[in-house]
Parts: sequence; C-alpha cells; structure tokens
Amino acid sequence: MSKLYLIPTPIGNLEDITLRALRLLKEVNIVLAEDTRTTKKLFSHYEIDTPLAAFHMHNEHKVLEKWILRLKAGETIALVSDAGTPAISDPGFLLVRECVKEGIEVDCLPGATAFVPALVNSGLPSDKFIFEGFLPVKKGRQTRLKILAEEERSMVFYESPHRIVKTLSQFAEYFGEDRLVSVSREISKMFEETKRGSMKEVKEYFEEKKPKGEFVIIVAGK
Repeated sequence: MSKLYLIPTPIGNLEDITLRALRLLKEVNIVLAEDTRTTKKLFSHYEIDTPLAAFHMHNEHKVLEKWILRLKAGETIALVSDAGTPAISDPGFLLVRECVKEGIEVDCLPGATAFVPALVNSGLPSDKFIFEGFLPVKKGRQTRLKILAEEERSMVFYESPHRIVKTLSQFAEYFGEDRLVSVSREISKMFEETKRGSMKEVKEYFEEKKPKGEFVIIVAGK
C-alpha cells in the first residue's frame, strides 16, 4: 500500500532515533534525502541498504511529480532531512501537500527536532510559544522584528554561526538589551552548550567566543 513516511533523524547523537524509524528506513522502497552523503553516514552506522535519492530545496519542484507517480503506483517512500524532522525549516511541505491533494496517505513519525530541547532547557515559559525558524535575511526582516517586539509568548528562532552575533545585536535593538534570551548550540552533540542571560550578556559572550555549530535562540516574550 502506498504511503509517504516523514522520518526524523538525529540532530547530533546517532542514538537519538526510534526503533520504528530504523525499521521503516529498512522496509520502504526508497528514501528521499536532503543530502544523500549525510544520510549515508546514518545508513552505514545502522547497516541500512535502502536505495537513496536526492530531494532538496533546489530540486523538489522538478522531481515532485516523479515521486507522486511512484507513490500512486503503490510504492512506500520515506523522506528524511539532514537532521531533525522533515518540513521543519527543511524540504517536505510541497511533497506532503501534494500527497494530501492526491489522497496519498502520509505518516509523520515523532522524533528529533532541535527547538524542543532548546525551549525546554531555556528556563523561559514553554506553555505558549511561537516558532519563527530562520528570519528573512534581508527583505522583510526589520518589519518582522518590529512585529515580534510586541509578542508576549516565548519566541523560537534558528540561526547559523556566521549570523548569530548580528542577529543577537538586532534582537537587542528591537527587543531591548535586558530581554531574557537562551541560546543553545550543538544540541545532543559532544560540545553542546546553552547560554542564558540578558540579550546584552549573551551577545557579548558570543562576540568573545567564536560561534560554532547550529543555533537555536529562545527569546522571552514582552
């Protein structure tokens, strides 16, 4: 029976994967991967030999119809990103939307997502929050920051190491230097770190310490 499985993969430690995820990665006809080189490392670790094909932001529009046709023909397909849950700041939405439109069953497994441990570890309110992911790099960025300055819920952002200091500087400008923030990097990896404090304190910390790894920023609401 045809079905699309969205399977979360570890964001750091390779042990952070479910038994069900491993079983399905071995059982499906093919696995669509954001970067096949990254997924091959996971497959090698767990001795998985299922065929792999590339499915990423640069080709998803071109190959979408191909995979829908194969699903409609009765195949089972798994989609994985480099790390975490597909479609959360990663490719996946277009494929899921088309499957829903075509009446193809979709099953997203629970599993690794970077912002959940970062939010829980932050010490900031987690009963209500908003997920912003990556902010626009240029167009619309300032407009979005002005809106978020009035947000009362905790806010979740993703950021790269080469932009983290600039982003924290902008947050200090729009949200205030005293606004509480928690920044986590390298979650579940050997050098995992969470820095908490005022926006000014955390910004100065990463100005002095060269940022490395992928970052999750949790900002207190107004």
